[in-house]
Amino acid sequence: MRIIDWYIIKKFLGTFFYAISLLIIIVIIFDISENIDEFLENDAPFNEIVFSYYVNFIPYFINLFIYLFTFISVIFFTSKLASNTEIIAFLSSGISFYRFLRPYFISAIFLALLSFYLANFLIPRTNKTRRIFKTTYMEELIKSKDRNIHLQLKPGTYIYVENFNVRSNSGFKFAIEKFDEEKLYYKLRGERIRWDSASQHWIITDYYVRRIDGLNEKITKGQELDTALALRPSDLYVYKEDFEEMNFWELNEKIAAEKLKGSEKVKMYEVEKSKRLASPFATLVMTLIGVSLSSRKMRGGIGMHLGLGIGITFLYILFMQISTVFATLGNLPTNLAAWVPNIIFTMLGIYLLMKAPK
Repeated sequence: MRIIDWYIIKKFLGTFFYAISLLIIIVIIFDISENIDEFLENDAPFNEIVFSYYVNFIPYFINLFIYLFTFISVIFFTSKLASNTEIIAFLSSGISFYRFLRPYFISAIFLALLSFYLANFLIPRTNKTRRIFKTTYMEELIKSKDRNIHLQLKPGTYIYVENFNVRSNSGFKFAIEKFDEEKLYYKLRGERIRWDSASQHWIITDYYVRRIDGLNEKITKGQELDTALALRPSDLYVYKEDFEEMNFWELNEKIAAEKLKGSEKVKMYEVEKSKRLASPFATLVMTLIGVSLSSRKMRGGIGMHLGLGIGITFLYILFMQISTVFATLGNLPTNLAAWVPNIIFTMLGIYLLMKAPK
C-alpha cells in the first residue's frame, strides 16, 4: 500500500504544482499587458518590475487559488484513475475507500500548512516590497481620511483632528480630552500638530491646556509643545488594505488597537484574520469533495468531473464573498463568516463520500 500512497501523493502534488505554475505564467503575461503603459509612463526600472513586483506576486497568487487548484488537481488525476478502472482494482484488492483517502489527505494537509504559512507569514513580508513598488509606479495606496477625525487612544482619552495632511504629516485644529468616568479633567487644544520623525514625537503649536479639578481650573498657553502620544501618523490616514502587510501576530495587535480606538475598521481586520485561518481548511474540504466526486466512473469522463468540480469551486467562492460582505457590512459574526462556506461544503463532502463507490 505504501507504493500506492506514494504514487497518489506524487500525482496529486505534481499535478497541483504543474497546473498552478502554468497559470502563474499566463496571469503574469496578462498582467504585464495590462500594466505595461503604467510601467513605461512612470519609468519603472526593469529589475524592480521583475524582482520587486512579479517575484513577490507569485506567493500571493499561489495562496489566492490554492484550494481551487487543489480541487482541479484531485479531480483531474482521480478521474483518470477511475476511467482506467484503477480505483476498482484498488478496492477489489481489499483496500477500503477510507484507507484509499489517506494519501490524498496527507497531500492536502501539506498544502493546507503551506497555505497557512504563505497567508500569515511569507506573503505579508513580500507584500511590503510589492506594495512599495505599486504605490511608487502604479497607484497611490495612501489617502487622507475624511475631515473631523475622532479616535480613542485608550479608555477615557479621546483625540480630534479637523483634517490631516499625509504629505507633510501635519494636522489642523487638534484636541485631546481626558475623562475620569464621565467628568472632563484635562483638555489640550492646538491650532496645528506636526509629526517630528527625528524625535518620534508630536509638536503642537499655538496651544492651550485646561486642567480641571472640581471647581478649580488652571489654564496654560504656549507657542509650541513637544509631546509623546500613543498616536502614529498612520492612525490619521487611510492606507489601502494595510492588512496585506501584517503577519498573524501583527494582525492580532492591530485588531486590539482598533478595538481600543473604537474604529469601524475592526470588522475588516477580523474578517481577514478569519479568512487566513479558514482558507487552509478549504484545501481539506475540496480534497474530500474532489475524491468523492471523481472516484466514480461517469459517462463523459474527466470532462464531466472537471465541469462539476469547477462549478462547485465557484459556488464556494461565491459563498465566501457573500459571507464576507455580510460580516463586514452586516451583523454576521466575523469569526463565523469565513467558516460558513467550509461548514456547508464539508456537509456536501460527507454526503458525496457516503455515495462514493466503496
